Amino acid sequence: MAMLHIVNKSPFERVSFRSCLNHVKPGDSVLMIEDAVVGAYDNTSFSDKLKASMSDVSVYVLGGDLVARGLSEDRVINGIKSVDYAGFVDLTVENETTQSWL
Repeated sequence: MAMLHIVNKSPFERVSFRSCLNHVKPGDSVLMIEDAVVGAYDNTSFSDKLKASMSDVSVYVLGGDLVARGLSEDRVINGIKSVDYAGFVDLTVENETTQSWL
């Protein structure tokens, strides 16, 4: 049963993103929204943990939230897919359940 994990807090301020990665299962998807989008940046203290999860898990970032925070998609970890709001909806439909990590 595939699950969409939605994370909205920065991994540099809260532990919820790390907790999420400890609970994902192969075939699940992770979507970073709001302040969690900073976790998509490569070469940070968090990027290796996220990269390790990406072998079994699909990872997405809400592109509009990157832009809203003045962040560039050029610095996002290779393999993370940027989605818009329609893509967000598609992810919720494609997965059997969702889990929000607050």
